[in-house]
Amino acid sequence: MLATPVDAVPDDPGLAHEPKWDGWRCIAFREPDGVYLQSRAGRNLTTYFPDITRAIRAAIPRGAVLDGELIVFERGRTNFALLQRRVTAGRGLLRLVHDCPAHYVLFDLLADAGGELVLDLPLSERRARLERLLADAPAQLTLTPQTTDPKQVADWLLHWTVAAGIEGVVSKRLTGRYEPGRRGWSKFRTRLVTEAIVGGVTGSIRNPATVLLGRFDRRGRLRYTGRTHPLAAAQREELGGLLSPLRALQHRRAAVVHPWPEPLPGSWSGQLDRPEPLPYVQVEPTVVAEIDADVAFEHGRWRHGVRYARARPDMSVYDVPLLLGEEEGYFGEP
Repeated sequence: MLATPVDAVPDDPGLAHEPKWDGWRCIAFREPDGVYLQSRAGRNLTTYFPDITRAIRAAIPRGAVLDGELIVFERGRTNFALLQRRVTAGRGLLRLVHDCPAHYVLFDLLADAGGELVLDLPLSERRARLERLLADAPAQLTLTPQTTDPKQVADWLLHWTVAAGIEGVVSKRLTGRYEPGRRGWSKFRTRLVTEAIVGGVTGSIRNPATVLLGRFDRRGRLRYTGRTHPLAAAQREELGGLLSPLRALQHRRAAVVHPWPEPLPGSWSGQLDRPEPLPYVQVEPTVVAEIDADVAFEHGRWRHGVRYARARPDMSVYDVPLLLGEEEGYFGEP
């Protein structure tokens, strides 16, 4: 079952709210002879999470089917990069499992013990059955918090976003059935308004389609931080009138080139399912953009596309917050 993005947490007494964890959505099948983990896209994740399959095999009865989020904590906060390393660790997987164990945060039940399908039961009943299944489960199998109290939701958004690394809140109707593939839930992502530097565009300089963004690090190097969603027609016209082609300068007989490669490496996007290099047009990094971004900011990049709001010709690129280490400032601000 899927969720529709919303701009505010719905205020409805018939809804239950849960933290939106920053991890991989996963369906777990407790089969007669083992465990099978499946990603939202249908990918087999079983071999990458031996710690989770071991915990499910020991604690969950055969026939049960669980829905939840695979996450890895680092110093009490979710770390998406450590989660991704499970896929690329190769021979180092067992060491990674030992040093950075995963957790499976559970929020729904599709089949109970013995394979009894419970899709048509209301969420409140599925949740009660899931609680019973997890009563004696190890800590790696965790029931996600759930509340109907708006004050509790506000506390999550205010304190858990930074402290625990949640991305927002998912809201579900307590009487709702589980409908695979249907967007019957809603999700609110915590967002912030900030600034970044335009370093390139897709499309053309005069008619940019999307914007490639950057920030200076402490050494003054412009680092790539993410890409916007497609621009609206008015935004294309506004920004296209401000951008300048990259000028090749000479310094000690060597051309000063753009700090990012072209095309942009597929690995820079952080998306395992879309690793293709991205052709783009390099521009003079002199224009500041105001953006609306969610909180999935890790290792100096926004993992999801950001929303371009407007150009800020009143701001210098040196007014944009520096790209700092995550321990110094979560979004790069001091």
